[in-house]
Amino acid sequence: MSVLKKFFKDTIIYGLAIVLPRLINFLLVRLHTDVLPNESYSENTEFYVVAAFFNVILTYGMETSFFRFFSKNKDKNEVLSTSIITIVASTIFFGILLFLFRIPISQAFNIDSDFYTILVSITLIDTLIVIPFAYLRVKGRPIKFASIKLINVLIMVALNVLLLSKTYGIESLKNLFNVTSDVEYIFIANLIASAFVLLLVLPYFFKVKLKFHPQVLKQLLNYGWPIMVAGLAFVINENLDKWLLPQIKGEFVNGAYSACYKLAVFMTLFIQAFRMGAEPFFFNHAEKENATQTYAIILKYFTIVGAIGLMLVVVYIDLLRPIFIKNESYLLALDIVPIVLLANLCLGIYHNLSIWYKLTDRTRFGMYISLIGAAITIVFNLIFIEKIGFMACAYATLIAYGLMMIISYLLGRKYYPVPYDIKKIGLYLFLSAGLSFITYYHFNRNLLLGTVFLLGFIGLIGFLERKELKQLLKQ
Repeated sequence: MSVLKKFFKDTIIYGLAIVLPRLINFLLVRLHTDVLPNESYSENTEFYVVAAFFNVILTYGMETSFFRFFSKNKDKNEVLSTSIITIVASTIFFGILLFLFRIPISQAFNIDSDFYTILVSITLIDTLIVIPFAYLRVKGRPIKFASIKLINVLIMVALNVLLLSKTYGIESLKNLFNVTSDVEYIFIANLIASAFVLLLVLPYFFKVKLKFHPQVLKQLLNYGWPIMVAGLAFVINENLDKWLLPQIKGEFVNGAYSACYKLAVFMTLFIQAFRMGAEPFFFNHAEKENATQTYAIILKYFTIVGAIGLMLVVVYIDLLRPIFIKNESYLLALDIVPIVLLANLCLGIYHNLSIWYKLTDRTRFGMYISLIGAAITIVFNLIFIEKIGFMACAYATLIAYGLMMIISYLLGRKYYPVPYDIKKIGLYLFLSAGLSFITYYHFNRNLLLGTVFLLGFIGLIGFLERKELKQLLKQ
């Protein structure tokens, strides 16, 4: 099997591992927006914003560091053993601190104290399972990875349906939990599902004889701390809007914005699925012949699939939207969807381009680029939310990710040149964005015209890529 075929096969399996569970989970948006008022949905969003922040701090770039040195070092067991010991010890340490200082921290993040306890518990469990999941990915075990992910989301969805249901006569089950509002059931469901996954991956903590290697830890931390800072900047880029918006425009507006933001999940899922397969592949393939040519082809087809996905969601948004959001009060922010989709496509391209600083051990550049994006997000939101409301949040995301993409490409040309087909990539990106925006904003989501644009775009891609596609299929 050719290298590219194996890559696409693994990526599809990892894609199913991410897309199917998240898509099932995404169906909960309909349940949540039907049951919860906008204000409670905003609370739900803010809960996971804080969880994302804690998650980056507690993992401190260890996942990517593990990929780098597991594929690079001759003694794989040293890396695995040291990573497991380190992540378990640090999780226990941070967990004690988070619970000891629960009152000031929960007040600082404006999180209810009961919610905070659940939030910290979820974060600690999710931190512990990082290395086992990374081990499955780097060892090429996508089916096992997918199975555990699917079990996790099925438990979470089932509990959401049961606990939020008004008609299934399960009040006795609800009485087990002393909750103050329906939104807390969502957090409890997440905690139970995460705990079950931890039980499933426990055997991977004992795959090797546990022995600590200080020199390996030094390598992991030196490589990983800039990734942690970049991760914090990414949390700002992705979530600051959902933190500032309720304070400036109110919880009702943030609830609508957060729900409509979820309609861009199709692009997010595509990017996450791609990264699951691509990140270990990029590291393992770095020493192969023609590695850079392979990376160039992958980015081009990533852009093609992402561009088609962008147009599909925008053109058929009026058909997709009622499946996920029926409550009219949440549709206030629907106009953000094309902008957020394009922003996430730029982010996906950036993740592809970022391989240059990961392979050359220049992770500090990733930190600098992410900090630039975070600065843009902070300044733009603070200045313009008051003036143009939630649309400022969408524009800030697009500008930040677009600029990060451009900066990474320019720096990559200097430190790790990859022969990307910039003309075609640029053509597909700008043409799909232009046609999507014209369809949505100028022609008021005209379904027929949008379909014509979409088919024409796909036809153009087929014409321009016909020779290469034939070669790839023959391999």
